[in-house]
Amino acid sequence: MRTFSLGLLCTALCCACQPKNKPKELASETDPSPFRQHAEYEPNEAVWLLWPQMDHLASMPNAQVTLKIIEALQAHTKVKLVVPNDSIETLAKSKINAKWLENKRVQVFQFPYQEFWARDMGPAFVVNEQGKLAMADFNFNAWEYTQASDPVAQKDEKLDERIAAKLGIPVLSTNLITEGGNHEVSSKGVLMLSEVVAKGRNPEMSRAQMEAEYRRVLGVKKFIWLQQGLYEDDHTFNGPIKGPRGEKLYTVLTTNGHTDEMARFVNDSTILLASVDSSDLSDPINQENARRLSENLKILRKARNVDGKPFKIVPMPLPKTITSNMKPGDGVYEVIRTFVYKDESAFPQGQPVKVVAAASYLNFLVANDAVLVPYYFQPGGDLAVKKLDEAAQKVLKSVFPKKKIIPINALAINFGGGGIHCITINEPKL
Repeated sequence: MRTFSLGLLCTALCCACQPKNKPKELASETDPSPFRQHAEYEPNEAVWLLWPQMDHLASMPNAQVTLKIIEALQAHTKVKLVVPNDSIETLAKSKINAKWLENKRVQVFQFPYQEFWARDMGPAFVVNEQGKLAMADFNFNAWEYTQASDPVAQKDEKLDERIAAKLGIPVLSTNLITEGGNHEVSSKGVLMLSEVVAKGRNPEMSRAQMEAEYRRVLGVKKFIWLQQGLYEDDHTFNGPIKGPRGEKLYTVLTTNGHTDEMARFVNDSTILLASVDSSDLSDPINQENARRLSENLKILRKARNVDGKPFKIVPMPLPKTITSNMKPGDGVYEVIRTFVYKDESAFPQGQPVKVVAAASYLNFLVANDAVLVPYYFQPGGDLAVKKLDEAAQKVLKSVFPKKKIIPINALAINFGGGGIHCITINEPKL
């Protein structure tokens, strides 16, 4: 997913899981009461974000999306914003309503980091029955675009530890490589995740070994192993995919199929699953997504919750395929032009390329009595897009009848490989 520094990508096709040396004062895994990860629909204390340090498309500032999310959230939960240095802290505070800073609805913290995908390498909180807070600390290899030992990947991997030290809470550490965008948990301890992603990050581990770590660190009781994620979320270094008119489309530093793009829990008995409109199968991307989602639907229909009951599965539409031109100087372009592609295709150096956004209505954020969901219609645009936006909002209102549905234009983020859910992470209310 992501707009890395060029130095980070010198080993773009490598994957390694290196042991980590944890600060001794943070290594605490002896609490007698097991910890668990809260479901997102449980009460939140705060939502964390990281201020973006670069843009994916020069014409679409990521900070504008961040500010819209802060504005939407502050009425429903506290916002904890991380900045990397004094100059960006000054910039961020100048853009945020001073009243929200004064009344601490928005709190600012300063820690070093490179990327701004808080869900993936930010503070993954866990709690126990005594109301004690801890941090689940996974290893990180920049979504398989580099090695876990790379200095810049390590810089982002250490962010959660630094936040834990600041908050004075223990860290539960594991060498398992994974990201929060691939963890979808229910409040009863069911974990839904993409097997393609999990196995790709940890090729040396069996499913049983990975499950043991998820049980230990996240308190998981039961697993739903989905298969592939969305086609437009495939790794960029695989090579371009075929678009609606047969054109070559590059994915935008994507994750290879995170769960939060295709399937989400909305309560302990209900799962939203992405669905392709059967009338739109002329698009090769939709065709492939329909195939993948059909396989995942079969898995979900067989799945049972911790009480042995089947889940209610609610279809959520996918947006129409969204493309754009990227050119030299755009953040994503400057990274993907450095790749050696697995399909042996040659990148057209110095020439514009077409890219496909990682757009999904499933990449919504739940924060107490609010749900932030992306929308894609622009004035004067295709009315079919508006209908899909409205249909997605209607689905969310049906499964969250007491919550306020807040549409956000997150397209700038989508062109970096993620969305609203990817750049936020929830802190549970104790």
